[in-house]
Parts: sequence; C-alpha cells; structure tokens
Amino acid sequence: MTVTSETPIIATPPFDAPPPAGGAPMTGPPDAKRGRERLLALVFGAVGIAVFIAFWAFLSWRNSDLPGPLDAWDELRTLLSDPFAASGPNGQGIMLMLGDSLELTMKGFGLAALVGIPLGLAAGGNRRIWQAVTPIVQLLKPVSPLAWFPIGLVAFKDSPKAATFVVFICALWPIVLNTAVGASSVPADHRNVARVFRFGRLPYLRQVVVPHTMPSIITGLRVSMGIAWMVIVAAEMLSGNQGIGFFVWNSYNGGNLAAVMAAIVLIGIVGVILDNVFVFAGKRYAAGGVE
Repeated sequence: MTVTSETPIIATPPFDAPPPAGGAPMTGPPDAKRGRERLLALVFGAVGIAVFIAFWAFLSWRNSDLPGPLDAWDELRTLLSDPFAASGPNGQGIMLMLGDSLELTMKGFGLAALVGIPLGLAAGGNRRIWQAVTPIVQLLKPVSPLAWFPIGLVAFKDSPKAATFVVFICALWPIVLNTAVGASSVPADHRNVARVFRFGRLPYLRQVVVPHTMPSIITGLRVSMGIAWMVIVAAEMLSGNQGIGFFVWNSYNGGNLAAVMAAIVLIGIVGVILDNVFVFAGKRYAAGGVE
C-alpha cells in the first residue's frame, strides 16, 4: 500500500535537518561547526525572546488592564515561593496543580499511543483498513476538544476521567496518521529481502516495518504530546476542580490577570520540556542509540 500525497498528515521538520541554504559555508572541524550553530541558536533565540517581551510590554503600556512582563514575573516568584503548598489563596501550590495536569495528560497520551500506534501500523500496511479508518479520522480530527468534554462527562460521570478522555481523543489522530504514513512507505527492497528470508508476519513487523516507521512514530508522538498538553488546560478550565487549567480560570475570575500570565509562562516551559524529550528521542534513534 502507498499513501498518496493527498493523505493528511501532521508532521514536523526532521530532527537533524540541515541549516537552510544561502549562508556562507562553514569550515573547520565538525565540533567547531556544531559549537557555532549552538551559539547562533542561543543568540537568535535570545533576540526572539527579547522582541517578544518588548512587544508584550508595549501592549501592556497601551492597555493598562493587561499585566506587563514585570507584573507576571513578580507573580511567578510568588507562586514559586511555596510551590508545593497544600492550600493557599488559589488552592494548591502551583507545582501540585501542574502535577495534576501532567498526570491526566500522561494517562490520555498513553492511551492514545497504545491505540494509535497499532492502528496506524495496521492502516499503513493494509489498503482496506486505511480506507476504513480515513473517513473516521477526517470526520473527528477537526472537532474542538471543548466539544468532547460534555461527551466524556456524560460517559464517565467524573471530571478527571472526562479530561483524560478529551486528551486521548485529541491526541490519537496525529499518532495514527504519522504511523500509517511511515508504515506505508517501507521500501520495496526491504519487502523483497523479507520475502527472500521468508519472514512471517510478526518477524516482518518487528524487524522491517517498526524500525522503518519509528521516526514517523516519534514525530506523531511529539505532535500528540503538544496537543495533549494544550488540550488538558482547556479541559480543566471546564471541569473547574483541579490542575493548571483550573488555576488559570480561577485566577481570571478573581481578577488576577498577572497570575494568569505567570501560569501561561509555566505552561509554555513545561511544553518545551515535553517537546524536547521527543526531540532527544528522535536524535538518539537517528544516531543509532535506540535498538
């Protein structure tokens, strides 16, 4: 089976993509090149953050109701002064709330991976399964996570379980799509070698399909983790009883927009950490570090 160019896929650039053409060629040892690239990445990253903070400060200056970077920084220091408090003006300590959100995220993401990877492998290796799965993916993938929460609440009669369901259903599709596209692109030479050695279905899957598909699987997991972490905040704002999403909504209702901005910064930092876990995994696999 071959998935055509019309097949929807959510993907990100390769983990070790070369720098864009057009710049002056770099000379010197590989370590020197890597050091220079890292330095340039840090410099331009710092410039980008500085521009963003300056724009944020400008917006807060134009609109006095919007907290500025210094207001958010002061609130962030206050939140981190006792991050594991059992109770406080806004409920638990901020780290405990982040922990609650991460727990629900990992549950939903883990279920999505358990279902999505086998389903993607099956769809990528069988044309009929792909034809059966595609309409469902196309129908459900665009649905907002906020629309799924009432369904989960009715089905499970429990807000945390409903939030986990929302994460699962929204994180599932990138895993299925990326895995299916990777499994469908096994080179003909690999399939022919497997026939010569008379591989059964399980050895063929384990020794040919999965190793070839692994970069696509990691990409799908990376995209899905980003979606899962984004979705859990919205779900917790609706559930209204725990997690960083509840903290954001509670702070807004209390008129503490500086706490909202501080929470957004923390959400972003956690998201960057989670994303880089999969970047590291992709680089390790590309370098042959994962068997």
